[in-house]
Amino acid sequence: MTISAGAMIVAALYSGITLYMLLVLVRWFGPFLELDFYDTRLRWIARAVDPLLRAVRGVVPPIGPMDAAPLVTVLLLWFVRTVAVGAV
Repeated sequence: MTISAGAMIVAALYSGITLYMLLVLVRWFGPFLELDFYDTRLRWIARAVDPLLRAVRGVVPPIGPMDAAPLVTVLLLWFVRTVAVGAV
């Protein structure tokens, strides 16, 4: 049983987007879990996720005291993942 190169690329794309979605969720729930993203061990999460969150925050207004940007970002990434994997 051999796996084609296309299937490996699709699996890697799917996994990469899923991991990024998880990073967005960790960044969103981090303050509730008392995670310090200024610590050197966790700073890479903020550096990886914050540019996309800043772009989404520029488009999506806050909903009362809640920041909806992480939720919208996860939904957008889910849509992109579904379309990208489904198109191949």
